[in-house]
Amino acid sequence: MSSLFFQQVLEMINVAFKKVYEDHIQMPDWAQKSIGATIDTGRTSKSYELGRTEGCCFSSWFFSSANPPDTILQPDVHPGNCWAFQGSQGQVVIKLPEKVYPTAVTLQHISKAISPSGDVTSAPKDFAVCGLDEETGKETLLGTFMYDSGKETIQTFQLKSELSKFFVYIKFNVLSNWGNPEYTCVYRVRVHGKMTDKS
Repeated sequence: MSSLFFQQVLEMINVAFKKVYEDHIQMPDWAQKSIGATIDTGRTSKSYELGRTEGCCFSSWFFSSANPPDTILQPDVHPGNCWAFQGSQGQVVIKLPEKVYPTAVTLQHISKAISPSGDVTSAPKDFAVCGLDEETGKETLLGTFMYDSGKETIQTFQLKSELSKFFVYIKFNVLSNWGNPEYTCVYRVRVHGKMTDKS
């Protein structure tokens, strides 16, 4: 095997891996733990007690303890590496590292193909996104959407452009899931937008 052929094969493999791991969002994500985003636990639903069930995703061999809410601020979306709350309705409030004019949000879940149970009924379905006033906590609705579990695992939703406000706190409010009566799993939430001019 010639070195040139080997190099071509290696390049093809690298391109294939890049396509697998690249999600093509190409927008800044302000809801990343690595840049300072955090969870406002006082305004976030309690984590689901995983040990209470042998459900499709949360079997005892798959989980040893509940993941904290800030799991959704990190890029690792392997099966089971999600934050779960009880029932089909819940919320999480994300504190961004800077005041941001939010333009879009991205929600990510796993696919049926890699789900240990073969289904994704615990995925969020209908949800709303609000910006919260830093001082009063007053909510500004930025949009209501539906995550389609039958489509791409990474889905981006455009927020209301006429609401030109800057926020530090963003509330992600799940209104329903895809049929799991016991819990809902959130894998990753991203917030896209422009940083306020500090000048």
